Amino acid sequence: MSFELIKKVNDAQKKSSVVDVRSGDTVRVHQKIKEGTKERIQIFEGIVIRTDRRNSHTSRITVRKIASGIGVEKGFLIHNPLVEKIEIVRRSKVRRNYLSFLRDLSGKGARLKNVNFDREGVNDVIDEAAEAEEVRLKEQAKIDAEAKAAEKAAVEAELEAKQAEVEARHAEN
Repeated sequence: MSFELIKKVNDAQKKSSVVDVRSGDTVRVHQKIKEGTKERIQIFEGIVIRTDRRNSHTSRITVRKIASGIGVEKGFLIHNPLVEKIEIVRRSKVRRNYLSFLRDLSGKGARLKNVNFDREGVNDVIDEAAEAEEVRLKEQAKIDAEAKAAEKAAVEAELEAKQAEVEARHAEN
C-alpha cells in the first residue's frame, strides 16, 4: 500500500508533457532563477551528453557547453518546476547514451553529425501551467512597472510643488 502511495505522489509531481530529449541533442534549457524577491529566466544552451531514467519522475539530462574556452556541465531534472522548458535546437547522430568522450575533444573534433528533424513538431509541447505562470510573471512585472512610474510621478509632482512654493516666496521678496 505504501508503494502505491509513493507512486501516486511521484506521478503528481511529473509534468504532463515533456520534450523527447536524447543524447547528442543541442538543447536550450530555460530555467527559473530566484534572486532575492526577483525572478528571471536563464537560458543554458549546450549538448546533451547523458540522459538518465527517461520514464521516471527523476529523469535527468546532463548538458555540456564551452564557455570562454572552459567546459561547463550542468545537470537538469526534467520534471523540476524550476525548469521552465527544454527546446531542442539540433539533433545529432550518436550511437551511445553517455557521450563522455566529448570531454576530451575540442574545436572541430567535438562536432557531431547533424540529423534532419522536425524542429517545430518536436518542440511543440504545450504546458498550460507553465504558460499561465509566464503570463502571470509578465502581468506582475507590468503592474510593478506601473506602480514604480506612479510613485516617480508623485515624487516629481511633490518636487514641482516645492519649487513653485520657493519661487512664490522669492517673488514676494
